[in-house]
Amino acid sequence: MFLKTFGLSFVVTVAVLAVSGIIGGVEVLAIVAILGVLEVSLSFDNAVVNATVLKRMSPQWQRVFLTVGVLIAVFGMRLLFPLIVVAITAHLSPVKVVQLALDHPNEYANHLTAAHPAIAAFGGMFLLLIFLDFLLDERDITWLTPLEKALARMGRVPALSSILGLVLLFVAAETLGHRHYATVLSSGILGMATYLAVNALGEFFESEGDSEDEELGGVHGDAVSARGASAALAVGKAAFALFLYLEVLDASFSFDGVIGAFAISNEIFVIAAGLGIGAMFIRSLTVYLVRAGTLDEYVYLEHGAHYAIGTLAVIIFVSISHEVPEVVTGLIGVAFILLAFVSSLIRNRRQAQLEPSEPAVPEPAAVGD
Repeated sequence: MFLKTFGLSFVVTVAVLAVSGIIGGVEVLAIVAILGVLEVSLSFDNAVVNATVLKRMSPQWQRVFLTVGVLIAVFGMRLLFPLIVVAITAHLSPVKVVQLALDHPNEYANHLTAAHPAIAAFGGMFLLLIFLDFLLDERDITWLTPLEKALARMGRVPALSSILGLVLLFVAAETLGHRHYATVLSSGILGMATYLAVNALGEFFESEGDSEDEELGGVHGDAVSARGASAALAVGKAAFALFLYLEVLDASFSFDGVIGAFAISNEIFVIAAGLGIGAMFIRSLTVYLVRAGTLDEYVYLEHGAHYAIGTLAVIIFVSISHEVPEVVTGLIGVAFILLAFVSSLIRNRRQAQLEPSEPAVPEPAAVGD
């Protein structure tokens, strides 16, 4: 299963590295490889969260995520989207932006960096709402039990996550936005609108489905987690809504990575190649976690990933006015995942000790006894 899931990623990686070495030499090959490793190491929590959504999709849509989704992630989010952002924020024509990226990469990088407050507010709000919806949802399995049960009781208040998100956005704009106050507010509200729209779209498509038993509870899966039961796998329009959700989620994770990559290289195709390799492995890892049943075996991984997302959302908002090294962000995410994994191991061992051993079956009596 490992080779079947990661095979395409390995083949593409070898091909991209070979082409990079032939065209740009050893230096470009090394940069592409470094960017790929960084993307994977800093996005493991992204893969875990993706897996919690992907496991509710049919195998056909999982393949779409692994194929079409990769093309969107590589060419869309890591190549075209930065160009679109620069065109909008700098009020330049698409042709001019492409010329800047190819002929004046330093100026292009400066424009993209200048767009960081808008990008950070959008992505930070989207990730923050994912975290808040998870934290305020009632679920059978809890990790930090006293905290999570108390927050779940608070979560019975309608639209509480949106209310908290707006309050935190206002605080961020007031304390961190400074001269970008209006940009942070408008971009953050747009991020919230995107999250609510994709979630609502998922619920609408599910309500239009043929199966009356298919209650996936929107893209976030609250209905499933609250019941602790497995619902029917999403297909058709419902699966398409989940696919959109995953793509926006990936975009929210990749924004800072794209901007940070300019510290290593100013060549957009080199950056797209390196981050693209990482994106492919993250997607393969996501599918592997689903097919191996890792999330079902290590039940706190989902919790750890969402706490990492909440921390990442805060860091993204802080980065509007203060530079935060990507290494710090990555280490915090890995720390939450490792803690959740260890906690899952301890829980599994305790449950194994508590399970009563099966009584031995008596051997049949010998003839003549």
